[in-house]
Amino acid sequence: MTDTLLPNGIKEGGGDGTYFRKGCNPFAQTGRSKLQNQRATLNQQIIKQMRMRAGAENLLKATSNNKVKEMVLLELSYVNSNLQLLMGELEGLNSSVEVYQNTQETTNIPLIALGLKETKDIDFSTLFKDFILEHYSEDGNSFEDEIADLMDLRQACRTPSRDEAGVELLAKYSSHLPLMENRFFSPNRQTGIFFTWYDSFTGVPVCQQNLSLEKASILFNMAALYSQIGTRSNRQTIAGLEEAISAFQKSAGILNHLKETFTHTPSYDMSPAMLSMLIRMTLAQAQECLFEKTALPGIRNQFHCLMKMAQEAAKVSEIYDLVHQSMIQTPIKDNVPFFWSTTTQVKTNHYRSMAHFFVASALLDHQLGLSDDEDQQEKTLSQVYDRLPEGRSPLDILKRRDERERIGKAHIRRAITGHEEALRIYSLCHHLNKLEVLEDILRASLQRSLNKCSENEDEEEFTDYTEAPDIISKTEHKAEMEVPATTKGPLSVFSARQRWTAPRTIKLPEDRDLGFTLKGESPVQVVSLDRLCSAAADGLKEGDYIVAVGDIDCKWMSVSDVMRLLKDVNEEGIDIQVVSIMDSNPPMPTKSATFCGNLPKTYSMICLAYDDDDKNPKSRKVTKKSSFLNFALKNRLKSASTLSLPTADHSGSLPWNKPCPSFPSSSSYNNDSALY
Repeated sequence: MTDTLLPNGIKEGGGDGTYFRKGCNPFAQTGRSKLQNQRATLNQQIIKQMRMRAGAENLLKATSNNKVKEMVLLELSYVNSNLQLLMGELEGLNSSVEVYQNTQETTNIPLIALGLKETKDIDFSTLFKDFILEHYSEDGNSFEDEIADLMDLRQACRTPSRDEAGVELLAKYSSHLPLMENRFFSPNRQTGIFFTWYDSFTGVPVCQQNLSLEKASILFNMAALYSQIGTRSNRQTIAGLEEAISAFQKSAGILNHLKETFTHTPSYDMSPAMLSMLIRMTLAQAQECLFEKTALPGIRNQFHCLMKMAQEAAKVSEIYDLVHQSMIQTPIKDNVPFFWSTTTQVKTNHYRSMAHFFVASALLDHQLGLSDDEDQQEKTLSQVYDRLPEGRSPLDILKRRDERERIGKAHIRRAITGHEEALRIYSLCHHLNKLEVLEDILRASLQRSLNKCSENEDEEEFTDYTEAPDIISKTEHKAEMEVPATTKGPLSVFSARQRWTAPRTIKLPEDRDLGFTLKGESPVQVVSLDRLCSAAADGLKEGDYIVAVGDIDCKWMSVSDVMRLLKDVNEEGIDIQVVSIMDSNPPMPTKSATFCGNLPKTYSMICLAYDDDDKNPKSRKVTKKSSFLNFALKNRLKSASTLSLPTADHSGSLPWNKPCPSFPSSSSYNNDSALY
């Protein structure tokens, strides 16, 4: 991983034209990499403090000496205060949204991006090779390069690039996890491999021996990466806004898929309540980008256009209000960064005030004239309000100048109040105070409303306390989740769930009547065996699977291909190798061996003591032989989805360089007299 890396993961030079996938250089001094390095360091510090706390609590339970108890309690208070400080620093990292924004943007409200979950290195080599020898009766050392490739792929997933190539890298590893689970993770035994992932909000580690946590965490990181792609898009262009909209919708779709598929993930950041909040937040940001896309060409200073934009802004405000309400609920508010909840509250007030400003502009700047369509304006105004002040109708407001001005001024007062509230909330969060762009936008919006108020102010007029009605939210382009395509499961014949005999050699004579028939696509199975034939006498059994004919491996050959090999027999006959499924004991309940730091009583030192200093896999030369891990992919290529993300790989030497199912792709205002 210390090689010079190109953005798309292509190794420079090399006469053989070999391509391989890697993540970003973990030593690159970019803002995002520094942030992830700080996150990893904080996670290690948090786990160290939790070790100390677990030991102190155990000592407190074991001792009866009062003096020792006092010392332990003092140590516990010190450790708990350190934990609070470390989690505060982690909250600060989650609040550092400026590193994810587009560097060219100076006039857009910043968006929130999810941070990537951190994990430990894992060495699959020894355990997988032993399992291959024991379970499949093959030499595990012959698959050393393929296992190394898998480890390198997992390592690369820790530092994916912030683009489609990075998402494809995670999707590629995600598509390998069901194959790996089917090959090596039996429900009747534990592999001894511990998958450790850190909570992205609290830094608390969670450790499991099955692949559920690994699958869920990779999906979470895919959603997080899409949110980072959305925040870095250039929102000053239509193309950039469309990219941001698509990225946030994909992020919401993956989070929803994660919520529906992995319902009992022990990590708090992937709990149903937290995922529901994150889905709402990403969709709210997609809706905000849709509003900016509508406003980017300029808002025409016309009654109908202003009313339309008012309802669009009200929709954004409504969605952010729902996000804020979900963030302040009891199970979520303790771990969601204060910066996030404050930002959603600021945007709720900002866009609601913007909606009132647009309605005020439509009423104050546009009087009903002879050439105007009275029925159309009446219909538009009636759709904006769910209720009107008592004794007033839409037509009365449109025709009577005094009523029109009274309601318009009421709206501008609500706009000013809302902008002032947004600035007040902004000042409460010190992380928000670092975002000068946001403050400039809020102050400019307030000043615009104040100017509109002063333009229509009459000194001789008495103070009017008419309250502006609420605006009905409405949008023509609603943000929707882009649901990821479901992948077809791997073939289940050669898997860790089955118990197999060692391969047996059967001698077949040169005889057109073999004494049995074959069925199945791949692998081929022996049926209708004649018990009196020579093959049966040599040990062939009904239901055996043929895995080799002569020196040719035929695990994934069809019946016609195997029959062609069996017919091509000389006078000496031919040897075939077969395996049989052994009777399995009733499956034991799978123990996931979950060790979660959120629960001190169940937290295990196995998770804490699992050292990863010597688990750094070294890059190995890739061979072109058929991979053991690739058994289930060979017959899936024709049925696999052709929807895949762009790839920079041009070599077929790697086991994962094959088509695999993936996830489908789915401001400022102009001051010209004709535009807002």
